[in-house]
Amino acid sequence: MPENTDSHEPRPDAGPEHDGRMPPESAEAGGNPGPDSAETLPAAAPAPASVPAAEPPAKTEPEDEEEELLRMSFLEHLEELRMRIIRALMGLGIAFVACILFTNKLWDAVRGPAVAALTQLGYPPELAQLTPTEAFTIIWIKLPILAGLFVASPWIVYQAWAFISPGLYRRERRLAVPFIFCTAGLFILGGLFAYFVAFRFGLVFLLGIGSNLGVRPYISLTEYFDLFVNVILGVALVFELPVLIFFLTLLRIASPRFLLRHSRYAILVIVILAAIITPTPDAINLTIFAAPMILLYFVGVFASYLLVLHREGQKFPWRRIFYVVAGMIVFAAATAAVFVLRFGYHWVWKWPFLVK
Repeated sequence: MPENTDSHEPRPDAGPEHDGRMPPESAEAGGNPGPDSAETLPAAAPAPASVPAAEPPAKTEPEDEEEELLRMSFLEHLEELRMRIIRALMGLGIAFVACILFTNKLWDAVRGPAVAALTQLGYPPELAQLTPTEAFTIIWIKLPILAGLFVASPWIVYQAWAFISPGLYRRERRLAVPFIFCTAGLFILGGLFAYFVAFRFGLVFLLGIGSNLGVRPYISLTEYFDLFVNVILGVALVFELPVLIFFLTLLRIASPRFLLRHSRYAILVIVILAAIITPTPDAINLTIFAAPMILLYFVGVFASYLLVLHREGQKFPWRRIFYVVAGMIVFAAATAAVFVLRFGYHWVWKWPFLVK
């Protein structure tokens, strides 16, 4: 059987590296076939291109706001509350010291309604001191504290806001300045309304109710000042009603639709509250107390409506409202001018403002 020599004869087109002999490089490498030999190993697969790292998904606005909230333990909350209370009391103490310097003028203002009411009824404009320490306690301690409370009210409100602000989102923290100004402003406005309107009318009624029956009033400092504080602080706190309604809407506890739908119940509660605050049982003074409170309730509903519009990205038609309000002012001015020029009324700086 002839020997097959085809596998040992070099191909015509093959170079010296394909003559059946191992090239020197391969021999030196340990006898492994070279890369161009007939028994070439399959080429290694190319390395995969580097894949860019996947970017984390963009955080939505609620997630960003969640990270903005400060996480505090229960003890940290207590420590923060203690610090805010101390700072509020320090501000009140500074206001107390400042008000002591004006105690004489403050007392003249406090006893002013009693002097006016007693003079109007024909009695001596004097208040009675029944105990040796009564004047000192009321005039030099309680009165500066009451005045200091109104003077320091913006600082106290700021401390309250600073305590609750860590639990609010960034867009809600932007309400700090409006919150402080509105809350402290309404508190002071309520005190002024009680002093110039509600307390004066109520005092005249109370002191004159027994004048036709041979009853002469002798008013002690304590009784008068206690009544003064109850009326002033009571009305001042009631004037915070719009702020309360706004925060109920901010916390999604109430809505403008809910508040309007149940407004009759709110008016009933307001009248009952006014009957408790007012110092007199007559309907006139009850109306003087209840009417501003009802008006403040609907002011709070309006503020709640503005907040809902802001959430929904809508705008309130301020220009149209401005035209309506301007028209009402012009109509009221024209009516007052008719009463003055045609019917002989004249203007006075007290209720009812137009008298013959």
